[in-house]
Amino acid sequence: MMVASFSYFSLSAFTLSGNMADLVKLKSRTRSDYGYFLEYRTRWNDNDVYGHVNNSVYNFLVDSIVNDYLMSAVEPDKPHSERQQRGLVVHTQTNYFGSLAYPCVAELGLRVNHMSNSSARYEIGIFVPESSTVKAVGELTHVYVDRETGRPAAGGMGEPLKIALKALLLPNPSAPSSKL
Repeated sequence: MMVASFSYFSLSAFTLSGNMADLVKLKSRTRSDYGYFLEYRTRWNDNDVYGHVNNSVYNFLVDSIVNDYLMSAVEPDKPHSERQQRGLVVHTQTNYFGSLAYPCVAELGLRVNHMSNSSARYEIGIFVPESSTVKAVGELTHVYVDRETGRPAAGGMGEPLKIALKALLLPNPSAPSSKL
């Protein structure tokens, strides 16, 4: 199993939050910072010409764990097409601290960093089994909208969704600060 041990960027690398302290906190994430986990076995075509997993695959992983959790935790017996609300992705970003390469197993951890009446901001930690060091930390923001109108739901998120999201809203004083 190949695992690269180098870091792509120094801690002075650009981050969308613009806050060096936030980047340091993200790089220090451990599995215990997350409440839901999913494994992903990399595929040969996940690698790019440089021999590591392409950045687009990280976006796929971020989206996959969020949707896996939502499908299993929010009215799992109700078909997605019958649900009154849906989440629209309005923001994603990933900070890279290491590399994945085929073949390996990526361990994805999920938490909710922020909830409002109609939105949620998720954080995803990407690890490999042989290491306690986070390889990447992704962020995804959903705005929950009415399926018919495409506008934020008048009464906010439905109760089953709120319950599922609150289960992953981990109290963490070291969580990076950012605004929706």
